[in-house]
Amino acid sequence: MKLSVKQGDLFRSASEAAVVALFEDEEILQGAAAGVDRESGGLLGEVLNRGDFSGQVNQTSLIYPRRPCPLKRVIAVGLGKRSEITPERIRGAFARAARQIRSLNAGEISASLDFGNLALSPEVLTEAVVEGVRLGLYRFESFKTGKRDPGREIASLSIVEADAASLRRIRAAMKTSKVITDSVCLARDLVSMPANEMTPRDLANEARKSARGTKLRCRVVGPAAMRKLGMKALLAVAAGSAEPPRFIILEYRGGEKGGPVIVFVGKGLTFDSGGISLKPAEKMERMKDDMAGGAAVIAALRAAARLFLPVNLVGLVPAAENLPGGKAYRPGDIVRSLSGQTIEIVTTDAEGRLILADALTYAGRFKPAAIIDLATLTGACVVALGDHVIGMLGNDDGLKRQLREAGDLSGERVWELPLWEEYDELIRGEAADLKNSGGRAGGAITAAAFLSQFTGGYPWVHLDIAGPAWLAKEKSYIPKGASGVGVRLLLQFIRSRCAQGKGD
Repeated sequence: MKLSVKQGDLFRSASEAAVVALFEDEEILQGAAAGVDRESGGLLGEVLNRGDFSGQVNQTSLIYPRRPCPLKRVIAVGLGKRSEITPERIRGAFARAARQIRSLNAGEISASLDFGNLALSPEVLTEAVVEGVRLGLYRFESFKTGKRDPGREIASLSIVEADAASLRRIRAAMKTSKVITDSVCLARDLVSMPANEMTPRDLANEARKSARGTKLRCRVVGPAAMRKLGMKALLAVAAGSAEPPRFIILEYRGGEKGGPVIVFVGKGLTFDSGGISLKPAEKMERMKDDMAGGAAVIAALRAAARLFLPVNLVGLVPAAENLPGGKAYRPGDIVRSLSGQTIEIVTTDAEGRLILADALTYAGRFKPAAIIDLATLTGACVVALGDHVIGMLGNDDGLKRQLREAGDLSGERVWELPLWEEYDELIRGEAADLKNSGGRAGGAITAAAFLSQFTGGYPWVHLDIAGPAWLAKEKSYIPKGASGVGVRLLLQFIRSRCAQGKGD
């Protein structure tokens, strides 16, 4: 999709479809809506007066203006009450409008950021509009050989701005939004790929590809090097599969040389059958999404490098398949992790925490200012929080606060669960130092308690994305299926720290 910024008034710009935002319970039209209403012969006001449209959140109305207005179609979208406006509402409204425009076979969208008197900056408004449109229009159709879904692809999005002083800021924000949305779509693509086309080796190749042409450096560690390092927990999980594991290391040095480093760790289970502790057959096909955390880390590092963010980042993705087989690890086995701690295997379906354990230990080599891991780790977190929110646990209140604020801004919200020392007792091993499952009760918490044993005391937060990583039903600007969750959260976290002068 081509993105552009044009100087002028929306109602004077020729367009196949223009999006106009309206607010609930406002009798007098403001901003671009007032100009479009005037030039269209009062059609917006007419729709409002008849009660066909009230401006409620995500409400839409298609209007065909009277001649000689240069706009062929106008899509009015509701943003709810003006006092309650948020970037998230704008994303959702423009996503809904964009999908309606696509269904009309219109090839372009134009919009104005002049919603009337709003406190939001041009940058925030631009990013919200672009994210809503581009992410809302996403479709994964790589393997469809027949006729595509109805509606042609929208070729362009133009933001029309009358204020010359804002043009530069809007253009810069649009470029940023393009990088971010491209990266979210990359994560969605990776998660949507079938497991036979997205093996650990394939994921490593995608990481290499993402690093090309940037300051992002990619290294991939194979099984032989893992053995030398002592990453036996990761190797144990991979033992049942014919596909060899990979440990992906991405490094971006955009901050001061020798400056603090932030490490992102993403779970990269490209398929999880549960191993010998086999999962139920129902919905097992979805287990290709168990590398959503790894996909988010790869995509976020890619975006950070393309945005030239002034920060030092490392991304670690342990990638493997968890399958039953003659060499598969078994319940009752004891494995030794990279940290030296021993782990008793209670169930082979608690494998994600094992590969993360070795990756978290490896993260300590960078003496990180912060470690953040993302993982589709537990069904227990889905039971507790559903698919609307990310479960958050960690050992550093400041880091958790920053992620909470980043979640509110990005719309990828987090909710904290307790991580008290009482939970540690539930993952103490009998024949080993630890066991890889604390049972059903508090499963999301005991999984994080297990991970905490491998963080080396560094500031650390665990994000359980099992709920929002894959959606059974379309939401707002997130399609059914892979959501790409975590990419915008991590990027907003980094950008906010950089804006506050904290490259660390």
